[in-house]
Amino acid sequence: MSVIFGKHLPWSTLATFCRSLGTMLHSGVHVVKAFQVAGMQSSNRQLRVSSKSIVDELRRGNGIAPAMRIHSDQFPILLMDLIDIAEQTGSMPEVLASLADHYDNLVRLRRTFLSAISWPVFQLIAAIFIVAGLIAILGWISPNSGESPMDVTGLGLSGTSGALTWLGGCFGTAFLGFVAYQLLTRGLKGQAIVHRLLLRLPVVGSCLRSFAIARFAWAFALTQQSGMEIDSSMDASLKATANGAFVESIPQTLALIRSGEDLATTLEATHLYSREFLELVRVGETTGTVPEQLQRLSPQLEDRARRSLETMTAAFAWLIWAMVAGLIIFIIFRIFLNYIALIDEAQRGIKWSRGRPRLKSTLINTSDSRIARSSAIIRGPCS
Repeated sequence: MSVIFGKHLPWSTLATFCRSLGTMLHSGVHVVKAFQVAGMQSSNRQLRVSSKSIVDELRRGNGIAPAMRIHSDQFPILLMDLIDIAEQTGSMPEVLASLADHYDNLVRLRRTFLSAISWPVFQLIAAIFIVAGLIAILGWISPNSGESPMDVTGLGLSGTSGALTWLGGCFGTAFLGFVAYQLLTRGLKGQAIVHRLLLRLPVVGSCLRSFAIARFAWAFALTQQSGMEIDSSMDASLKATANGAFVESIPQTLALIRSGEDLATTLEATHLYSREFLELVRVGETTGTVPEQLQRLSPQLEDRARRSLETMTAAFAWLIWAMVAGLIIFIIFRIFLNYIALIDEAQRGIKWSRGRPRLKSTLINTSDSRIARSSAIIRGPCS
């Protein structure tokens, strides 16, 4: 999810910052003044502070990229690498405009994902709280009726403590899963393992692959047209995918390129790219227009990634709805089975209570007949 949710400044802030800088530089505003104005008009406090520091570095005669790298915890690596190349080639306004479009696209994708997934997540949370309320209410009613509380979850939970245990188990499991994912993806090796596993999943893998390929194509075309060397361009483009599996393939990719392999064969050796994309790269190599080919295809690849995100979001929504429906059906069956058990127990009690008088009269009649027979036997000899 690092494709959509970044770990630096918000995408919307970066998009506005890059577009403002690009517009002012394209209009001939001095770079120091451009950074000063773009930073001051930002609503993000971190960006205002870092922009002031960058302006101070520029006034000392340092370059833009070195000044931004001081705040590498706020700016993405790709942005700083591209600004470094753009500063050397004199294409700063064009690169900033492309970066602004890129970050705007990420903002739109994030909104699409959140808007589609918010309602199913709300339903799941509501279902969890409803079950907790049901556990608490049944636990409160049972002591007053003198019966044991009904176990609707099958986990032996009842009353207030049971409801709190249920909530803690549900939300605690989700929190532990999130923490485990963050810990596993903290390092490159962990990211590579987790992302390779995710790439094998039917719907999730297709979405992540589409995003990685789209970002790789966009970054490679931009870095190549900016004049970056092939090694640096490939390194920056693979890092721009924000996918551990693609980033892990950097050493293998660079080794094959340095050995003289063509780009399509190099990418195919990693087993990460789709057959269609490899054929497009092969055609571009034949005509000598790989960057131009990828630039033309970049909007189509981004549109495909957006459609794959919609598919994955729909799959997540259906999965959450299925979980909610399964939970409701399970609880309904638990209540129904408990109700059937109560009816069966009540029927057995009625039959037992009705059978007792008949048993008593039978015993009395049997005793009377035995007494009569005994009396007759005793009187017999006497008479």
